[in-house]
Amino acid sequence: MMSMIMASFLSAALLLLVPGILTEKSSIELVVVNSISNTPNKTYSTDVAFRGVLIGAMRRLQETTAGFNFNYTEDPNYGPFLVSVNGVAGNNTENTFWELLVQTGGNGTTIRPDVGIGCYIPKQNDRIILNFTKFTTNSASGSCTNPGVLLFLVGLFFCFLI
Repeated sequence: MMSMIMASFLSAALLLLVPGILTEKSSIELVVVNSISNTPNKTYSTDVAFRGVLIGAMRRLQETTAGFNFNYTEDPNYGPFLVSVNGVAGNNTENTFWELLVQTGGNGTTIRPDVGIGCYIPKQNDRIILNFTKFTTNSASGSCTNPGVLLFLVGLFFCFLI
């Protein structure tokens, strides 16, 4: 028992000795794209805490920026599930959803992360793209033809232990 208490104190002391570990931030860009209505993209800039998750940066942006808002639901198994951005909500009957894409700061490659807003850890100069789009299903088999839809249907926003 004493060794666990001592280890806890040493861990806390180590955090205090490492400058900037709790205050370091990265700048990211968040772009809202509506691929269905072709409305102009909206671009926002915000900071994310060192090793902080995307949902934290989105909450900060919502609190400080008029015109940016989002809603999500919490799935008990998969975590936060993005429902709407700037008043536009996904709809199962219309086969619409919000897709998370990331254009990485290093090489500009656009990826579809295997985690969602509750687990994705943005890196310096990442360009986060929230893309409102449609998925299609094969009516005969019920399978999806959009590769991003599988992630959508299982919550898109599940977490892996980091």
